[in-house]
Amino acid sequence: MMLGRVAIIAAMLAGSFPATAVEVTVSASPVTQFKDSGVDEPVDSLIFRGGIALVSQDDTFGGLSSLAMTGPNQQVVFASDRGNFVTGQLAYDDAGRLFGFIGTRVEPMRNSRGELLPRQYAKDAESLDTVYRDGEPVAVRVGFENLTRVADFALTDGQPGGPAREVSIPDWLMELRTNESLESLCIAPPASPIAGSTLLLTEEALDEDGNHRGWLLGQRDKGPIGYRNSPVVNPTDCAFLPNGDLLVLERGVSMLSFVMNLRRVPAAEVRPNNLMAGELLLSATGGSIDNMESLAVHTAPDGELRILIGSDNNFNDWQRTLLLEFALVE
Repeated sequence: MMLGRVAIIAAMLAGSFPATAVEVTVSASPVTQFKDSGVDEPVDSLIFRGGIALVSQDDTFGGLSSLAMTGPNQQVVFASDRGNFVTGQLAYDDAGRLFGFIGTRVEPMRNSRGELLPRQYAKDAESLDTVYRDGEPVAVRVGFENLTRVADFALTDGQPGGPAREVSIPDWLMELRTNESLESLCIAPPASPIAGSTLLLTEEALDEDGNHRGWLLGQRDKGPIGYRNSPVVNPTDCAFLPNGDLLVLERGVSMLSFVMNLRRVPAAEVRPNNLMAGELLLSATGGSIDNMESLAVHTAPDGELRILIGSDNNFNDWQRTLLLEFALVE
């Protein structure tokens, strides 16, 4: 979340906070243009595969800050910056086009005692990824800002919930008490040189050289890591490709307009005590995007590897909840 204290207060005042899981109806309208490209046309170093804009009359839906795949049949979970899990299924037509988000459910996150998170300061979930064991999804790992921490939540049939299981993070990170702290979290796949390690990246915690501080949580691959700072934008989410390369989504504001970059970092660069600097794959500003905050990699029903990029509307009527899909040019 990047709009500071005003947005936090607005989120606290707007809408309701569910005490239990609720089912919500979400409508989707197609997005068929990105910058100057139509569906299936090249855009920068990717191919645009279309997308959807999501709307719900239920005020518990929104503020989607990160997403991950949680099961078969395109099951996904979003982390909301009101401390909710938003789950559902991505719907595709016979041509492999994303056209809907169905079976949507909003469920509040809970603390380690199984109780509802007490206040907005503790609810600001900004990042998540799926934890796999023996190839099966068993939990989601969530990163929070403001009350900065990392926690795991068990998955049951693709649905996360139950008490949080706190994950140990370094003191310097835990002591950051701002909404510009832990913004990105992703778990390295089996093909990665740091397989199974969790990468944490900060939004505005900079080192002495002005680069973004990060940390690797792993048995053998544990320690500091950096990400090169760029003008205007900050890292806001990350996701690994199956081969171990890292994708980093960057977001910022320039001239009252949102800016978005997507960069690719080679797998060999994702290691402790290294400064990562990615190759630019995609850049956009203006009407094609909104407050782009979430990133995931998955396999579409037609077998193609796709990149999903989503926006956080901050529960504002003047912002959009977009879910855009791209393919790599290999």
